[in-house]
Amino acid sequence: MKTLKEWSVLVELVKTKTGALLYKLNLDENHFFLEQNPLKDSKYGVAYRELKLKYPEFYMFWEIKDDNYTGRVLTARISDKKDLDEFLESLISDNFKNYEDFN
Repeated sequence: MKTLKEWSVLVELVKTKTGALLYKLNLDENHFFLEQNPLKDSKYGVAYRELKLKYPEFYMFWEIKDDNYTGRVLTARISDKKDLDEFLESLISDNFKNYEDFN
């Protein structure tokens, strides 16, 4: 593998005015991803709250660049392979099981 570009990412745990603890992924000056606030009564706040109940390892981050929301979102789930299969099955058909597994 050859490195084409490298970023230093600073991860912070921040507290909002309402007391929510959120992760903030700093990429550059005035460019970061902020975790969706699960306490916020909004479309994505409610969705995130429900996803976190079902998948506690699921994360959703909104991109903020030059003090503006970009409308782009980063989603991730940290899990082992067994849990990944169960997660995939809940989202898509099980056709992926027809392919060779890796160890």
